[in-house]
Amino acid sequence: MGKEYGKRLRLSTEEVDLILQRRATVVDNINNNSALDIHLKERGINKKDVVSVKHWQSGSGDYRFSVVTKENIGLEENQIWNKINSFVETYSPTYPTIETPAGDHLLIVNPADIHIGKYANELETGEKYDCETAVGRVIEGVIGLINKSAGFDIDRVLFCVGNDILHIDNVYGTTTKGTYQDTDGKWWEHYEIALMLYVKCIEMLRQVAPVDVLHSMSNHDYQSGFHLAHTLKSWFRKADNVKFDIGVSHRKYYKYGTNLIGLEHGDGAKMDSLPLLMAQENPKDWSSTTHRYWYLHHIHHKVKHKWLDGKDFIGVTVEYMRSPSSADSWHSRKGFTGAPKACEGFIHHNESGQVARLTHYF
Repeated sequence: MGKEYGKRLRLSTEEVDLILQRRATVVDNINNNSALDIHLKERGINKKDVVSVKHWQSGSGDYRFSVVTKENIGLEENQIWNKINSFVETYSPTYPTIETPAGDHLLIVNPADIHIGKYANELETGEKYDCETAVGRVIEGVIGLINKSAGFDIDRVLFCVGNDILHIDNVYGTTTKGTYQDTDGKWWEHYEIALMLYVKCIEMLRQVAPVDVLHSMSNHDYQSGFHLAHTLKSWFRKADNVKFDIGVSHRKYYKYGTNLIGLEHGDGAKMDSLPLLMAQENPKDWSSTTHRYWYLHHIHHKVKHKWLDGKDFIGVTVEYMRSPSSADSWHSRKGFTGAPKACEGFIHHNESGQVARLTHYF
């Protein structure tokens, strides 16, 4: 005797409309006995760990499910953030006051687009990149920039953070907008590695001069990068020579003597709109400065433009930063390779503007 198949139901248009109406208003599983709940219970899966479900009905009428769960079952995102928040509230080391000599130069240190957590396999892309490689390059780059600035009397340091410091923004291994990424390790590991990397950098820079930390929001880690900046601020809250500008605004401005410096990730306003935006958003500092610069990130290679006013007097230089990170699988396949990898910095005199460019290549 052949196998008996379940009967498939044929619904009228009115019945379909009624089901759709009920779906919009009744979402509780009152008896806790749906086919999905039974499926999860039989397999020991907690519903909180379910990321997505695909379902269909077989030819025999049986329900079938394809369930995707979090990689770390039992690891609650709220548990991690509560741990971080508790750490922020209760701990920060005490840093002794450092007396540094007076000067008239600003050192800008801008390790851009580090992408902690990015993974590249040398066999596929021609170059290895992982968390260890990223940290090693940035530490080497910052030390290199400090050494290259030794001939100048540094008054302050502007340390630029953010700008895709983290490669992913959530537990699902995607950017803020949901683009999946190849990663080395877990998202919480990336967070801790990035925090300690920034701590090490600031501890080195504060030996040179008082440090101003400025954070730029970015597309890979829009939320987690913001949280990281605030954790970093808590870490150094007992250091009297470390100050922070880590608000949520997309464009930030920093004034040093006659220099007005704008910082943005580079994925927002169009490049040719930035000079006028600087004048419109910060008119007081615009009118009191004569050297104006935009430092952007995001594209991982060098682009430089200059706008002059109608009388050819005052200029605004707009410049993209190089990145220390290597190409991952996708960028390698698309041919976005070959750009020099570097950490970059600049020296600005308080009256003469940018007087030196510092580059540490890898």
